[in-house]
Amino acid sequence: MSKKSEADSLFKNFVEGRLARRDFILQALALGASVTALGAVLEACTGTPAEAPKASPPPDKGPLTGGAAPTPAAPAEPDLGPMETELNIYNWSDYIAEDTVANFTKETGIKVKYDTYESNEELLAKLQVGTSGYDIVVPTGYIVTVLAAQNLLEPLVKKYLTNWKNIAPLFANPTFDPDCAHSVPWQWGTTGIAYRSDKVNPPPDGWSIFQDPKYKHKMTQLDDERDVIGAWLKFRGKSLSSTDTADLAGAKADAILAKANLKAYISAEVKGQVVTGDVWVAQLWNGDTAQAAKEQPKIAYCLPKEGAALWTDSLVIPKGAPHKRAAHAFMDYILRPEVAASISDTTGYGTPNLPASSKLAVPLPYPTDDELKRLEVQKDLGKAAELWDTLWTEIKAS
Repeated sequence: MSKKSEADSLFKNFVEGRLARRDFILQALALGASVTALGAVLEACTGTPAEAPKASPPPDKGPLTGGAAPTPAAPAEPDLGPMETELNIYNWSDYIAEDTVANFTKETGIKVKYDTYESNEELLAKLQVGTSGYDIVVPTGYIVTVLAAQNLLEPLVKKYLTNWKNIAPLFANPTFDPDCAHSVPWQWGTTGIAYRSDKVNPPPDGWSIFQDPKYKHKMTQLDDERDVIGAWLKFRGKSLSSTDTADLAGAKADAILAKANLKAYISAEVKGQVVTGDVWVAQLWNGDTAQAAKEQPKIAYCLPKEGAALWTDSLVIPKGAPHKRAAHAFMDYILRPEVAASISDTTGYGTPNLPASSKLAVPLPYPTDDELKRLEVQKDLGKAAELWDTLWTEIKAS
């Protein structure tokens, strides 16, 4: 069936009441519909706007951005009222400078409760329940798309973000959240291979290292279906967000072949094992690798020749957050160059803050044109998410 036929059928099912609003949005996005078109359709059908970003990006100029930074302020933006005295943040572990929260509290008097998680799926599950109580969470790009489509995010009120101008153009208008309607970019990075240079010879150059029995039970991959299946899709020259059944069957076979050599599927906790030498090769994020290398200089990082994921994690405000004004204050605070640089110096990840990039103790330049050719941004899988979930269950059970 052509995409036009699928779109026509999808629209008919929605209009005739056989498809829920949320499912219509997600499936339409999966078919490539722009959020502007979705907004027009929903407003015409129901009299209410789409539960997604209100503007589509101009033609892509790279994997992260649709164009130049939009103008942040708008005269019709709402007033969020007086500043609250509390703020609840839910972030990835080891993903902030030691003094960021303390300095924010010292300056503003806002008391911060700070909790951590280890995966996007853990975050998504909590937000979908609708009782998280958090004011700021930090999802990866494709999860922002899902949350916005499900009406689980508050729109940004950019008149409170006085430091918005500091965001680099590469990150100011992402395809996963056009015009940054809901998100403030936090950190960017890649998902590649960390390895012990004193244990692995020759150095790895691609994902095939995990299929080499020479390092059996000395290797790990991330406990994340998008990263693992995505890596094996890239290994075969496919999109890391492919939903083609033949592509996925090949990725499953490669993943199972590699699994025989793995010690485990493990995420952030593997850093310590690479430092001690219990693990010699790990699928890992570049920033976590940099953190580990501070403790053990023999740890190195490889961006696989077949390609890898390029991602941005962003600050967003969950729907119904109790302290939205304080959330904006924290967002504006981390957009200061010196604060953003301190965070990246600690985490080892890149900063989307342009003036901060020149303040880093260890410079981490934005991806080159050559690197961008090998890097790909994860996309929301839409209705194929269940297929991926099943595949991941089968891989882990093999």
